[in-house]
Amino acid sequence: MTYTINRNFSDAGIDDIDDRTRKALADHGFGVLTEIDVKATMKKKLDVEMSAYRILGACNPKMAHQAIGIEPRVGAMLPCNVILREVDGGVEVSAIDPVASMQAIENADLTAVAGDVRGLLATAVAAI
Repeated sequence: MTYTINRNFSDAGIDDIDDRTRKALADHGFGVLTEIDVKATMKKKLDVEMSAYRILGACNPKMAHQAIGIEPRVGAMLPCNVILREVDGGVEVSAIDPVASMQAIENADLTAVAGDVRGLLATAVAAI
């Protein structure tokens, strides 16, 4: 089973895809709670050069509240990470597949919520 929902773009740079990703996430009920510029961090901490790589911690408050109500410790697995990375020929966006990540928790109600979140994320990625 794949663990991410992916889409590649050859028509835009990472800043444009970042803007489009944030808009698509917002349009589908997600906010970005955290942002990590992995490229800048690796340069600062390890003095290593790498291609652009960003991690956006996306959260749909309604779905997160529902999941926490079902399984209080699920917060250890939130938010839903979405990565943007430069690849040969463009930019790749990859969002976590919540169904895949929630397999560690045996709870059918939580699996159902994860399926709803996967649908929203897949729709958001398609809308970028």
